[in-house]
Amino acid sequence: MSNIVAIVGRPNVGKSTFFNRLIQRREAIVDAVSGVTRDRHYGKSDWNGKEFSLIDTGGYVKGSDDIFETEIDKQVELAISEADAIIFMVDVESGVTGMDEDVAKLLRKVTKPVFLVVNKVDNGKRAEDAVEFYSLGLGEYYTVASINGSGTGDLLDALVEALPEVEETQDEVDELPRFAVVGRPNAGKSSFINALIGEDRYIVTDIAGTTRDSIDTKYNRFGFEFNLVDTAGIRKKSKVKEDLEFYSVMRSVRAIEHCDVCLVVLDATRGFDGQVQNIFWLAERNRKGIVILVNKWDLVEDKGNNTIKEFERAIRKQMEPFTDVPIVFISVLNKQRIFKAIETAVEVYQNRSKRIKTSELNEVMLPIIENYPPPALKAKFVKIKYIMQLPTPQPQFAFFCNLPQYVKEPYKRFLENKLREKFDFHGVPVSVYMRKK
Repeated sequence: MSNIVAIVGRPNVGKSTFFNRLIQRREAIVDAVSGVTRDRHYGKSDWNGKEFSLIDTGGYVKGSDDIFETEIDKQVELAISEADAIIFMVDVESGVTGMDEDVAKLLRKVTKPVFLVVNKVDNGKRAEDAVEFYSLGLGEYYTVASINGSGTGDLLDALVEALPEVEETQDEVDELPRFAVVGRPNAGKSSFINALIGEDRYIVTDIAGTTRDSIDTKYNRFGFEFNLVDTAGIRKKSKVKEDLEFYSVMRSVRAIEHCDVCLVVLDATRGFDGQVQNIFWLAERNRKGIVILVNKWDLVEDKGNNTIKEFERAIRKQMEPFTDVPIVFISVLNKQRIFKAIETAVEVYQNRSKRIKTSELNEVMLPIIENYPPPALKAKFVKIKYIMQLPTPQPQFAFFCNLPQYVKEPYKRFLENKLREKFDFHGVPVSVYMRKK
């Protein structure tokens, strides 16, 4: 489990650039136009060994400045209720605006850590101009330049120090496995759980977004026992307009973080579209077990002999490089293969919990490495001498060698593929680390 950090502030202060820099991917679209729509507004980051999730609360809202202000206030209030810490970003070029003052008024009332961040400070003159933000009444501020990363180190040092320690209690260790049913709205998540438990526990309608919260259901049938978590659908940010739905998205992100296996439900008539891919990669970045459930397969017309194979091939192409994921074609309405979906999820959970003996690991992997050693770089030869699995909830392996800095990503992927081939980690992200011997 990790902490959630919300980035708040009015549009065009540089939140997307800052967000991209922290998650080290170019996921949020950056444009000089105020309020550009971004598909992904949540990501994973870490600093000094401490992980946290980032939520970007900015959004595109049509209308006058007054409506804009109201919507920003709603999102800030919701971020305050769900997040563990808040980054309030302002723009040194614009100075203190009325909207900044309104957001600051809300933030002055909270007890959670709030970090005032003055962006676009890339020279001494602008650092002097930043002094005026003391007038917001939030105390100390941090000056950064998101475009080149200047000042972000000091901010992150203070941020991770202020985040509460997340400790696993014995109850959490011993609790039942948690399977989160995730996907975009109206994909059939609630219907899937209703069909499994044999009762209409969840309200099901054709209206997208009926489910507003993440709810646990204990499942104990046919020798399986675990918690199923039904989540609100995660949709594109441009569609997240009402405050209740924004809250639902935040709860869904938390559900993904706190589960063991994600059952990603997609609508066969829509395919593995951009938003389903966003959910898939969020689960992968959190190192969760993943099962893809293609629902409403009964609605697909013109099914031929190779339709399933072609559909599956198209999905795996979009998953690259993490393609070792089970895909189950189901119809919740006709109750086709829904128990096969659960059996697969249990297998993935077992794969995620698998522990390989160090002796067996070295016995299998060292001969492979000897036959296919890492490529030499700058006339330096890398020798991998020892391998062990790290004591983590998900499969992570340390390869001890003389020159870890010379082992590049393609060879790490080769090692990962060999681990999958020899020990079966189907449906589970595997992490490979090179360590100095």
